[in-house]
Amino acid sequence: MREGLIPAVLGTVVSASGASLLRKSKYKLVGTDVLGFGLAHMVLGAIDLIEHR
Repeated sequence: MREGLIPAVLGTVVSASGASLLRKSKYKLVGTDVLGFGLAHMVLGAIDLIEHR
């Protein structure tokens, strides 16, 4: 399995859950934090995927 694929997929799932928290919840700050955490995982996973071709 390619290095960086798991963080990228995990980041996608976490970002989607953070976006749903932003839309349907009264906890907007938590949704923003979860979304940012997921986006950071996506970026770091993408860097690993590009770096280890």
